[in-house]
Amino acid sequence: MGVVNVTPDSFSDGGAWFTPEAAIAHGRELVEQGADLLDVGGESTRPGAVRPSPAEELRRVLPVVAGLSALAPVSIDTMRAEVAAAALDAGASLVNDVSGGLADPEMAPLVAERRVPVVAMHWRGHSADMQERARYDDVVDEVCRELGKRVEALVGAGIRPDDVLLDPGLGFAKLAAHNWELLRRLDEVVALGHRVVVGTSRKTFLGAVGRTADTARPPLERDVVTAATTVHVARHGVWCVRVHDVVATVDALDVVAALDGSAGPDDGTAP
Repeated sequence: MGVVNVTPDSFSDGGAWFTPEAAIAHGRELVEQGADLLDVGGESTRPGAVRPSPAEELRRVLPVVAGLSALAPVSIDTMRAEVAAAALDAGASLVNDVSGGLADPEMAPLVAERRVPVVAMHWRGHSADMQERARYDDVVDEVCRELGKRVEALVGAGIRPDDVLLDPGLGFAKLAAHNWELLRRLDEVVALGHRVVVGTSRKTFLGAVGRTADTARPPLERDVVTAATTVHVARHGVWCVRVHDVVATVDALDVVAALDGSAGPDDGTAP
């Protein structure tokens, strides 16, 4: 899942793809590099981010969804049912709701009516104060339990069980230790029985890998360590990884295929 941020304040790219023309060109490049799905979002969910108005979010994403949906399947990354509905009308085929339907009570009925898949992420509140909620006795047990409740609510609203995908929400109301524990015990999330989406790409906790206590790699220098996590999660049966750097991700997945003895990028006869 290649990320197409249509925001001026993204933590990962600083608004490099904010105009529709730039975002569409970037999405086309991601498809050429091997992205199977494009995730278009118009609201930054980095810690402390301020939400745009619904009208502004619609203005940002609709031309991009319309421009990219002919090239590849498009997911709309939004917590608002109004935005999801308009994006589905514009060509999106999947809803990626980081709140798991909690932020807007109209989201679950909309997804049920449209009969499209939805990614439900583990979420404890909006970006402005979500890190204050990063308190767990056993993060994996609590995340799985809370995701299970979201599945019950979404299926109860009429969404087909196979259309509910789960995301453990790395970095959302999670400290670095919580993220690493979720990755170590990812099998427990997969065991919930739904397709799993994981997004580690360029996140803050990866910036500290190999650094001293007072230094960190900036976001654009975190693609190698992101690819390392891709190898890990791919070997634990996740359905999709959400990434900014598609080239490194495809390479990482080729490594997993080679290690697992499945078909690689060639017929196996090359040295």
